[in-house]
Amino acid sequence: MRTSSSHKEMIETFGLEAVPKEKQSTPWYRFAFIQFAIAANAGNFIVPALAVIEGGLSFWSGVLATSIGALLGFLFVSYLSLPGSRLGIPAQYAIRTILGVQGARYLSSPIRSLTSLYWFSVQTIGGTYVIQQLFVRLTGNDLPFFVFSIPLSVLMVILAIIGFDAVKQATTYFLPFLLLGELTILYIYFTTNDGPGSWEKLQQGAFEGSISSMFFYASLAFVQYVSGVSASADMTRYAKSPSHGFWGLFVGNGAGFLLTAVIGCASAFLFQNINPYVSASELTVSPVFITIITLTAVISMISINISNAYTGGYSLLNTFSRLTRVQSAVIFGFLGVLLSGFPDLVNEAESYISLLGGLIIPISAIICSDYLIVKRLRLNERSIAQLTKTTSINPWAIVMVSLGCILYFLLPGEWSPGLITFLLLMLTYPLVIGNRTWG
Repeated sequence: MRTSSSHKEMIETFGLEAVPKEKQSTPWYRFAFIQFAIAANAGNFIVPALAVIEGGLSFWSGVLATSIGALLGFLFVSYLSLPGSRLGIPAQYAIRTILGVQGARYLSSPIRSLTSLYWFSVQTIGGTYVIQQLFVRLTGNDLPFFVFSIPLSVLMVILAIIGFDAVKQATTYFLPFLLLGELTILYIYFTTNDGPGSWEKLQQGAFEGSISSMFFYASLAFVQYVSGVSASADMTRYAKSPSHGFWGLFVGNGAGFLLTAVIGCASAFLFQNINPYVSASELTVSPVFITIITLTAVISMISINISNAYTGGYSLLNTFSRLTRVQSAVIFGFLGVLLSGFPDLVNEAESYISLLGGLIIPISAIICSDYLIVKRLRLNERSIAQLTKTTSINPWAIVMVSLGCILYFLLPGEWSPGLITFLLLMLTYPLVIGNRTWG
């Protein structure tokens, strides 16, 4: 009986209900550790690297532009974590107070689930490629893709099923190894003095690049991270206080992205490669350095995917409320493991990302506008009453989201459709809803 009770306590069982006050004890620095640990992954290097390679920005201009955009996105993410830390409820459940029960269950939650599921699969596939190539390089043997992808995805799903404590502990343990790997990459870059990798070259044309290009890539970084507003409360429902949750997320996200931007822009500027793990490993023949870099790539992928699986499970739970948290996490994990065996998903990444962006950006804009401007950062008793209604919907929000989706796909890509759509919806939604009531 003692063992059974211990196992039950080890696995998080809180679903949509509020976390008890005695469980809300996580300090800000633990959240900072979590967010910092998931920052430097292959997906997050892409925008800073493209700012240099395709945007023509210098190293420092790329770092500055993408960091400004990301920090603005992280600010919104931190603000939308407040319902979690104040009420102890997960993000998609809190969004019922904004879109209504039906709007949250059948619009925002399915889209968030699909987004988390897609990124879980893509990150797993990317990490599997790294491991597969290392295995070939060290042994000369080329094993099938699924031999690596399935065990990896199963491990990450198990950690997500265990719950927040597993996420917190795993990322804390991973952090020293991630820092070692990232510092190793920078060491290799900045000590290659007889090649193109010298520190001196990064100082050339310190802040060169057009303002329009800097704005475009700042907006891409903003759009990439602002979508986190629909999941940030999942973590902070365990925060010691609202300020601990807010600052933990903001500091961890900000510091983590800054290091990510430096590494990504350096890889692009010095070696014209968007993947620092690849460019760094090609610069050295040291088995120790190659192993460190590969392990860093794998650990960073595991860190971000534990988070993807954890938040994706809650989104699924909000749609299918009769499930338990563990059941929803198992279902999400099964789908994630299944999709991780199809590497072709990466080949069509651009079209999938564009489609998901056209859905999640309008929803993110309405969520931010309603909570920050209309509700002024507070959920009153009338708003909280919406949580348990069986049928309610905010028709004004749904109409605005629909119009935002249309606008997103009509705007040319070079106009930063994500940012324009977000800003227009954010500013016009309060005017549209005015003093109207719903639900």
